Order: sequence, then structure tokens, then C-alpha cells
Amino acid sequence: MKFYDRQEEIRELRAIRERSREVAQWTVVTGRRRVGKTALVQEALGDEPYVYFYAARRAEADLCETFAAEVEAKLGVPAVSGGRLRFAAVFETVLKAAETRPVTLFIDEFQDFRRVDPAIFSEMQDAWGRHERKARINLVVCGSAGTLLSKIFRDHKEPLYGRQTAMMTVRPFRTDVLREILRDHKPDATNEDLLALWAFTGGVAKYVALLMDARATDRGRMLREIVRENSFFLDEGRAVLVDEFGKDYGTYFSILAGIARGRTTRNELEQALGTKVGGYLTRLEDDYGVVVRRQPLMSKPAAKNLRYTLADGFFLFWFRFVERYGHLVEMRMFDELQRIIVRDYETFSGNALERWFRAKFVEGGGLTRLGGWWDRKGGNEIDIVAANETDRRVAFVEVKREAERISLPRLREKAEAFFEAVPQWRDFEAAFKGVSLDGM
Repeated sequence: MKFYDRQEEIRELRAIRERSREVAQWTVVTGRRRVGKTALVQEALGDEPYVYFYAARRAEADLCETFAAEVEAKLGVPAVSGGRLRFAAVFETVLKAAETRPVTLFIDEFQDFRRVDPAIFSEMQDAWGRHERKARINLVVCGSAGTLLSKIFRDHKEPLYGRQTAMMTVRPFRTDVLREILRDHKPDATNEDLLALWAFTGGVAKYVALLMDARATDRGRMLREIVRENSFFLDEGRAVLVDEFGKDYGTYFSILAGIARGRTTRNELEQALGTKVGGYLTRLEDDYGVVVRRQPLMSKPAAKNLRYTLADGFFLFWFRFVERYGHLVEMRMFDELQRIIVRDYETFSGNALERWFRAKFVEGGGLTRLGGWWDRKGGNEIDIVAANETDRRVAFVEVKREAERISLPRLREKAEAFFEAVPQWRDFEAAFKGVSLDGM
């Protein structure tokens, strides 16, 4: 699949490179695994030579032998002169070279240096402090969002705290880009095909590319590509998250599977798991960024009427079907797992459709508030409430797969309950809208 979108990010990375010709720059590029961070940096900087380090989990001396060869090949200078190879020496060689000419250094999977030798970060801080005033260096470090990268740059106790001059987060494809990609590969693609691509991948670049390259461009082909012998997708949730969660991954997985299956309150999760989950939920939200806490729009921060959802569309799919029915994968009963997904697809894709329209509202801009709303008893629930408090406008939106199931009169009744709970918005100009698969 060709490279799509990211034009704003490319412009920013190139502007940073231009600034680095005068002042040292250190840019941190984050984002979940497989979202396309490396491809973005390569696309942005590949029009000029740059030095590339991949922080593989290998012995430091072995790793630095590769780095030293890259420095000599790209910069024409020996990185070290005898003795044991250390990253600090290679890094300092690059900084010294940048004192005589502009240099771009791209370090991929930067957080994995902690597993190679945590002292590397202190050594980098020391070398950077000694050379940054003279070096015309464009240092770009790339890593997966999560506890390790966050700790490296955001924990004031860490040696590299605050050292970055810019931080960029790479996100999944926007809805309009996902539509463009699918139409490029299947000009007669339907909205049902588009919804399936969104529901199965969450817009994550790697997953989209795998399906498009396999010519899996409609729901049936996508499902067969995902659920088959030796599929990349079947172990993906485990591959991405087990390393993050460590020894407690079993409990975390049980919580995430429960949320994906519709147990969205703390009480429901604790009843199902038979244990307290408050601390785990906090870490899943604050440390790992995998879970999002939702509360009725405009409710008080301390409100108890909370629900939890997974922040990532692919993980919603993976935990609901692959993790839950892992025994079918183990027994290689792929046809049976496909039948289960098809059986539950309408409900699953209905929730994905709501996420799609929420994303579209965000991408459209012009809002100061966006969320859902429900009362304590659950009798009144509004899928999307979108407001501009400056213009004093609010839109109430009902989302259904089929347009004929939308009831605007009932939506107005729910809005009345909303205004009783949020009286300060009662004089807002209100709009009522139903959206469906047809309106994607």
C-alpha cells in the first residue's frame, strides 16, 4: 500500500529539520504500535540523507557495532577508536560531526534502550548538554506510546525529562483518509465495506495496509484474512500488550475482555471477575492509555455514573472475539470463529459506527464539547451530544445502522431530560439529527 496522508506531520518534521540547521532540535514521535510512526519519519526526512539507529533488544556492544557502521557509512567518520563499544561514544561522535555540518539522526524504538542499558539515557543527557549549543543536530526519536516512553520524557526524576524540543503523536487514519484508501483499492466499495475496515482495524495503518495488500476489500474477505491459519492479526493483541503489562497481563486482559463484551462499569467488571479492579482500571487509563473513562457530558468530575471503553478500535475487536474465543484459535477452528463474528457483527459494528461518527465530528472541528449522555437509570441515553458553547449551539445525534430505526421524536424527549440535568444549556439553539450507515 502506498503512503497516505500525514501531510501536516510531514510539514512539521521538515520545518523542525530546517530549524535544526541553526539550533539543535530533539523531537519525540509517539503513537501506538503499528500506527505508522517509522513510515512517517522516513517519508518526511527521506529526501535528504540521515543516520538511522534501530534500538533492538541486543547486547549494547553488538548493537553499537551496527550503529558505528551506519555512522561511518553516512557521515564518513569512525564512530569509535578501540575499546568496548558504548552507545555514549557513538552518540557523541554524531554530535561532534553536527558541529561542522547539519546532521539528522533518527532513533527508532527509542524506549527499548532501557532494556539494553538504562544508563544510556543519562549518558545521552550528558552528551547533549555538552554539545547542543554548537551542534546543528536534528535528533528524532520514535517510540510506542506507553509507560516506558512516558516515563523517559515526562517523569521529572528521569535524566531526559523535558529534554525534547517537540513532541508529536501519530494517530490512526482519519475517516476521510480511510475512505480514500478503500476507494483506491475498491472503487465500488460500499459503506458496509468501509465500516468493516474501520471496525476491524480502528484505522491503524499497519492493519489497513495488510488487508489492502491482501486485496481484502469487502467484509467477507477482510474477515477471512483476519481469521485464518497463520494470520498476523490473531496474536496481535497479545504481541502488543503483554510486554507492556508484564506479569499482571492476565488480570488486565480479563478486564479488557470484559469491557469489550459490554461490561462497562466498575461494578459489572468486579462482579464478573470476583475481585477489585479499581487500581487496574486507573493504570489502564492513566499509565497505558488503553482504556478511556466516559461519563455523561457536563456531569461533575466526581460523578459515579461512569463507563469504561477501550480507546483503540482494533483492541475492541480483538478482545471481544479473538481473546474471548482463543480456544477456537488454538484448535484451528477458524470457520467456527468466523461464524461467531458474523453472528454478533450487527451489534459490534453498530458500536463501531457510533465511534466513526464521533471521529467525524472531531475531524470537522468547530466544537467545544463532544460526548454521550445518559441518566442514572439508563432510561434516557443520547449517542452523541456535540456543542459549541461560544455560539451557544448543541446537536443531539442518534446513531443506528439502519436509518428507519431512528426516532427523532424520541430523541427530542431524551434531549428534554438532558436539559433538566444541564439547565445552563436550555437556551442553546438545538438541532436533532439521525445518522446511519448510509451517511458515512
